[in-house]
This record gives sequence, C-alpha cells and structure tokens, in this order.
Amino acid sequence: MNEETVAMLDHVKAVLPASGAHGFDHTLRVVSLCETLGAREGADMAVLIPAAIFHDIARPIEEEAGVPHEEEGARMAAAYLESVGYPADRIAGIVHAVRAHRYSAGIDPETLEARVLSDADNLDAMGAVGIARTFMQSGEQGRGIGDAIDHVHEKLLNLKDRMHTESAREIAGERHAFLLAFLAALEDEMHLRPLSGR
Repeated sequence: MNEETVAMLDHVKAVLPASGAHGFDHTLRVVSLCETLGAREGADMAVLIPAAIFHDIARPIEEEAGVPHEEEGARMAAAYLESVGYPADRIAGIVHAVRAHRYSAGIDPETLEARVLSDADNLDAMGAVGIARTFMQSGEQGRGIGDAIDHVHEKLLNLKDRMHTESAREIAGERHAFLLAFLAALEDEMHLRPLSGR
C-alpha cells in the first residue's frame, strides 16, 4: 500500500466511527473486496481503490443532516483528491463510482470501476458479515430482531441478482446460500408456538 493510499485511509478514518454497520471496518472490507474483484476484472485500481476508500465518508453527515451520503461523499472525495493533486483524469471516475455505489440511489454504474465498487459494497451486506451488520444496524436504530429479518428479506436476499461482474457473482452465490440457511434456522427458532403446545 503506497503513501497516497495510506493518507486517504487516514483521512476517511478520522471521519468515520471505528466500527458499526457503516463504520471504518466496513470501508476496509470493501477496499479489500475491491482489490480482489478489481484484479480479477481488470479494473483501473487508481480509480477503484480511492472510490472504495471514500464511498461512505459522508455517512455521518447523512445521519445528522439527511443529505444523501453518496452525493456528499462524491463531493468530499473530489475536494480531497483535488487538494492533494491527484491525477485529474482519474477524479471523474472516482466521483461517478462513489455516486453510483448505493443500492437505493438508482444511479446506473457506467464504468467497470463503478460496477466493481457496487458489487463489493453489496457483497459486504451478504453472508456472515452482512448478517452481523444487519443486526448491528437494527440495534443502532433501536429496533429488534423482527426488523432485521425484514431487512434481510427486503434487501439482502435481492443482492445476488444485482451483481455486475462474474467475479462477484461467484462470491455472491456462496454468501446467498449462507443467508438462506441462517434465515431458515433463525425463523425456525423464533417461531412462536401456542402455550398449550409447550
């Protein structure tokens, strides 16, 4: 990891909480997934890795002010990268990838790097980590297990079919199978039986 990347990580780390459903630990996992997927898919890592580092930088601002984090994050990424003299021909691609990464934003990822970032972010919402993050977020928002189960049904089970790259589809298949097995076990354990049947 070069000094430029370390400086970007330090900049983002200073803004995000260390952990949480969208903490700095999530950013590090998305960066790692982007390194793997990007290498397999032939992405421009000088665009992809900064986009992965900055993709959630504005989450705290969204939580405080309601500003969409993908829009504010793209602006913050551009401002930082311009201030350190990052190659101008790469910044537009980074900004697009940050804007297009969000599941619910409805922005079509038009570049390979944007597609890889979207896939990496979605993969981190699947499998064991995705389950952990879902229940963590439910707790952070003062909600219960039932709400977390609803989120799994409404979002996580749809992610497998939203992957853009072949590399991500392979990983998503495994994580989706784990989600289904976990959900079946959890719903079985949570099934409430009438008192007379106990």
